[in-house]
Amino acid sequence: MEPGAATPFGFRQPSKLRMRGSAPDMADPNQLFDDTSAHAGSPAVGYRGQETPGMGFQAQALLTEPMSNFAVAYGSSLASQGKELVDKNLDRFIPISKLKYYFAVDTVYVGKKLGLLVFPYMHQNWEVRYQQDTPVAPRFDINAPDLYIPAMAFITYILVAGLALGTQNRFSPEILGIQASSALVWLIIEVLVTLLSLYLVTVNTDLTTIDLIAFSGYKYVGMIVGVVSGLLFGRTGYYLVLLWCCIAIVVFMIRTLRLKILSEAAAQGVLVRGAKNQLRMYLTMAIATAQPVFMYWLTYHLVR
Repeated sequence: MEPGAATPFGFRQPSKLRMRGSAPDMADPNQLFDDTSAHAGSPAVGYRGQETPGMGFQAQALLTEPMSNFAVAYGSSLASQGKELVDKNLDRFIPISKLKYYFAVDTVYVGKKLGLLVFPYMHQNWEVRYQQDTPVAPRFDINAPDLYIPAMAFITYILVAGLALGTQNRFSPEILGIQASSALVWLIIEVLVTLLSLYLVTVNTDLTTIDLIAFSGYKYVGMIVGVVSGLLFGRTGYYLVLLWCCIAIVVFMIRTLRLKILSEAAAQGVLVRGAKNQLRMYLTMAIATAQPVFMYWLTYHLVR
């Protein structure tokens, strides 16, 4: 039977079709809540999958911010662990913490130490001061060894050598490189021979390899003064000034190293007795007298 047709009792059968968007008074009486999705002015979320533009950005921000914070924290952790690993392995070969001590200098210390290297005859107290079994920083004690003056003197010596070669029209980068390499090689050989000698003589001393490098590097100060004097006053000025600097460095090395190598009795001025102390005295004299040999060998060809 078609909708709207008359029944046998004379009534029409009501239509079951309901149009979309019908009036509110025609709503389903079984519906618990009113459908407000079609009201004007409300956000149009008509079909599944349609979202407002702001919701996607907020969800992306909520996901991105924790991930970025985690990445930053993880990267910082890796960097700190890598730095600790590098410092730990580097300290095995190069004691960075100890090197800081040898560069703890100031202008006053540098000036006094340079004067002591050139004129050491009036200096009386050569002992290194200690504070709680630790030597004080070089800027507080003129007798403490440092690496600042040897390093700067080595660089200055190379520059002065280049200047001397240039005034004689003999300058070239290759010759300057050979000059720097030979000076460095002789310094290494000197330190190694000194370490071997201390081992063979069985000297129990607090001298370290860095201390020996510092003491061996002080001779570059006299070498610079000698070459500059040769450039200004000729070979006569070079020999006179270099002779003075050689005597000064020998006196400086003997008075400094005797407190490190010789026994306590010798350091206090008591007569040295015994074969072991005699060997220590000869070793001190050998280290000191080797300085003028290197000073002349590395500078004589720079002055003509």
